Amino acid sequence: MKSSVKLRPCRWDALVAAVILAVSFACTAGFWLQNRTGTLEAVVSVDGTETERIDVASDSGEHVYTNNGYTLHVTVSGGQVWVSQADCPNQDCVHTGQIDTAGQSIVCLPARISIRLVRTADSGGVDAVIG
Repeated sequence: MKSSVKLRPCRWDALVAAVILAVSFACTAGFWLQNRTGTLEAVVSVDGTETERIDVASDSGEHVYTNNGYTLHVTVSGGQVWVSQADCPNQDCVHTGQIDTAGQSIVCLPARISIRLVRTADSGGVDAVIG
């Protein structure tokens, strides 16, 4: 009779799992740190056309945007952006709350206004290397 295959985990299995976890944490940390460099800007688009860029770190105050018969009051303060008041029917843009990370957005569909946060590269660095 043949002996059965060993099915229990051994030391090498634990080592492989530890290496995979370490590599995944390193990749996650690298992506997170890369997303934290540069200037955070709020890009305001009305009807799909970019109308304004607001530096979230240095700007503070309220901006008013009107389109399609609706008015949005966008507040920028403390590195965060939010719609403080709107006269649209659903108030989804107001209920979105404060956004402060690149990639987040606030959209008001009735007014066709969107605010998305983007991280722009610091000037003076290399954008791309070709060759």
